[in-house]
Formats: sequence, structure tokens, C-alpha cells
Amino acid sequence: MTSTVDRPLSGDDRAAMVRHTLEREVPGGIGICSGQQVHPGRGDRFPLHDPTSHALVTEWPDPGREGADLALAAAVEGFARWTALGPAGRADALRTAAQLVEARAGDLARLETLTTGKPLRDTTAELRAVVTMLKFYGGWAERINGETLGGAGSWHAYSLLQPFGVIVAVTPWNAPLLTAAANGLPALAAGNAVVVKPSEFTPASTIRFAQILHEAGLPLGAFVAAPGLGATVGAALTTDRRVGKVVFIGSVSTGRAVASASAAAGIPSILELGGKSANVVFADAGLDDAAAGALSAVFSGTGQSCQAGSRLLVQDSIRDKLLDRIVAGARVLRVGDPLDPETELGPIVHRAQYERVRELVALGVAEGARQLADLPLPAGIATGPMRTGNWCTPVLLDGVAADHSLEHTEVFGPVLAIDTFSDENEALARANGTEFGLASAVWTRDVARAHRFASAIQAGTCYVNCYKVGHPSAPFGGFKSSGWGRASGRGVVEEFTQSKAVWVATQRTAPAFPSLDRQR
Repeated sequence: MTSTVDRPLSGDDRAAMVRHTLEREVPGGIGICSGQQVHPGRGDRFPLHDPTSHALVTEWPDPGREGADLALAAAVEGFARWTALGPAGRADALRTAAQLVEARAGDLARLETLTTGKPLRDTTAELRAVVTMLKFYGGWAERINGETLGGAGSWHAYSLLQPFGVIVAVTPWNAPLLTAAANGLPALAAGNAVVVKPSEFTPASTIRFAQILHEAGLPLGAFVAAPGLGATVGAALTTDRRVGKVVFIGSVSTGRAVASASAAAGIPSILELGGKSANVVFADAGLDDAAAGALSAVFSGTGQSCQAGSRLLVQDSIRDKLLDRIVAGARVLRVGDPLDPETELGPIVHRAQYERVRELVALGVAEGARQLADLPLPAGIATGPMRTGNWCTPVLLDGVAADHSLEHTEVFGPVLAIDTFSDENEALARANGTEFGLASAVWTRDVARAHRFASAIQAGTCYVNCYKVGHPSAPFGGFKSSGWGRASGRGVVEEFTQSKAVWVATQRTAPAFPSLDRQR
């Protein structure tokens, strides 16, 4: 591998560039934003570091419970304004937002890259997905209706689909803008106001998104960005009785704690949690495509993806042929400055996650897995000013058995756990042998096998001869410990609305108590 950076900036210069971008894109700083003015907090200050150098960019004050109250008060008022627009007005605002985001996609992608370390090629693709969502849900806003109910006898019966009011979405640091859109836009289309609490590590793009949505015609408070710490802002938002529903995207342990606390307050939730997705390659697969797919499945986004194909199960008869291709492919992946359009792997978003990835790799080796290739950092990074960043080259660990930790532990980094199987029954047992069930894939030319496997796999998504494709028309969510509820697809209407039955008498009927009728 060679560096994509000719003359990389020093850590301080890089931090200054990120700071300048933040000042330009989010001039009010980090704080509660209901669409226009930013209200900074007054609590403990939280540091933001540049992922490529770990240099300090800035510090921002946690808004705390006071900020959460401000956000919810704004959303309650925003819900009334958003409702008053009616379906057609809401559709127009979302479609206008699609045009604005599309026009500013370059700046938004750059902001996301600078604050997350995710390669520009990835954030650019994510912005295209956000535009698609805005257009899709703009169309849905006028098509969310109840139905006329048959068999009602002497009544006219129908149902209404009505919003909850305020939806709170707690989003992660790996794809802040994408997840804010994926979970906030269907809720908006259904008529709700939305409060998004982004990760404290990556708050900027959500604030900018709130401002653009307001510019597009969403009233103040319809979409509120509420950055802050989980123990303060997050805890207050997810347990306040003004909230109709909570959406959480993150780890299993935190998600369960959030769901428990929300349920105790009488608030339902949607959870999208961790994954340990199996990527299964049968002997009849196209090996070149399967190898490229396996590399993309786990290494895109530097492995920081809940649906990463982090377990590769290979039929034993093709093991050597496939792994030779995968090792060769991993060697040429471009690790470098995430602002370089040619870069394919950037740094880990923050230092604590970087250390966790290193610890889990060491644990995998200690338990008996064998690292297939030594892939050093490019010289421009290893010896240059970015050497202090959160860099991790692709890791390929072979021989990760069913009882190894890496078979069951989500790494959330560029680490591929590899093992073999002999037949279809064993492959299915291994694929289903974890507590997770978010995504999966099968590579085969046997159409019948592909459908059998897709039906039997215990996961919310199964890819056949591909990986990580999607559209808001398709459901996305987890089985088992990977969560419950769906944030896209037809079922999302039910997630973000409450159904109401209406009964209208069309003729006078006999009273339940005849004695009352005799008094008329």
C-alpha cells in the first residue's frame, strides 16, 4: 500500500482546518438547534479530536438536562406548526429540502469526512442516499392514510393514522447524517416533530442538517438537533413524557438500557443495535465477485458499520482460492487522507474505539486465530504528521472458531473473522449461531439454495451475491439482539403513527339496556 497523501498537514494544521470548517458550516457552535439559532450549553466541556491526527479541534459545553428541556419545548411547538402545514405542505418542504441538500452535498460530505474521518467517497455516497430519502419521504407525506373498514353492519367504520407528536432519535457516531435522515425523515413524513441527539463525538452535521431543513420550509422546532452527553441530554430526552416514541441506534447494552428506561416512563421504542453478520461463500460462487464483495462488506467505512460482513464463512473446498484473492485485494486497498477521493480506508472515528479494536484483535490472536497478512500503514502516514491518528489497516484473522470471542463480539473496525464449513447445514448453523441478526449474505450460483438460505437465516436483511445495497422502500432492522422495529419500508408507517378506529352510527340501533329505551 502507498500513501494517498503527498504533503500531509501537521496535526495542528489539520485541526485548524477542521475547526475552520466547523466555524463556517455551524457558525453558532455546538448546541441545541431548532432550525435557526444555536443555543450552546453550560455544562461540562467535551473535546472534539481530529481522527487523522488525534489533535484537539475544539471543546464544546454539554447542554445537559436544561438543553434537553429546551429541545423538547421547541419540538412540542414545532409539532403544532408542522401539523398545521398539512400533508401537502409537509411534502413540499421535504422535496425542497432534497433540492437544497443535493445542491450542498459536496460541503456536507466534506463536513462529515472532517469530523468522522470517513473517506470522502463514502460520505459522498451517503449524501446521495440522504437525497433519495428526502425525495422518497416527500412523496409519502401525502399518502399516509387510514382505511374504510368493512363488515361494520349499522355503522360506518374507518381508521385514521395519526402521529405520536414528538419522536426522539439517538444516533451513532459512525454515520451521523445518514442515520439522522434515515430515522428522522419517515417520522417527519408521518407528521411528527423530531429531536435528534447525535453522538457527542460527531454532532456538527446534524446541526447543519437541522438548519437546512428549516431553510427548506420546515417550521422552527419540527426538526431539532440536540447534541449532548448520553448521561445528561440523552437520558432526559428518552424518559420525558412529552416524547411519543424513542428510536435508538447503537450498542446492545446501551440500547437495552435506553429501552428499559423509556418503557418505565411509558414510552415505546425502536432499536437498531449491533451486528455480527455472516457472509457465506459456497463452492459454486463466482470467486472474484465474492472476494470483492467480502472486502467491501467489512472494510467500507473502515469497518465501522452495524451491518458489516465481519464473519466470512467459506466452503472448505475453495478456502485457499478465495483467501488468496481476499489477501491480494486487502493489500491494494488505499489507506490515507479521508479527504482524498481515492482513499478507501480512513481512521477510526475516536480514540476509545481505536483502542477497543486493537484489544479485540489481540484477543483473537491469543485465542488461536491466525493473521493472514501483515498490512502496514503507508509510509506517508506511519512516519508523517498523521501517525498519531486512529489508524488501523485491514485485519484478516483466519481460523475463528464457533467458540472464539470474535465469533460473537462486534468489533466495529476493519477486522474480518474467517472460518470454513463443509455443507449447507453447517453454514446455516454457524451463520445463525450468534445473538445477533442484523444482516447476512450468501454467495452461490444455485438459485434454490439462495432462496433456502435467505428464508432460513435469522437476520433482518439477506443479500444474495451482493452486500450493502438498500433503498428506503425496503425494511431495515434486526432480529434477536440486533433490535426490534423497522425504520424504513412499508412498516415504517406503523412505527411512526398510531391507528385510531372511528365508528359512526348510520341508523338507530337497539340500546344495550332496554329499560332506557322505554323512558324515551
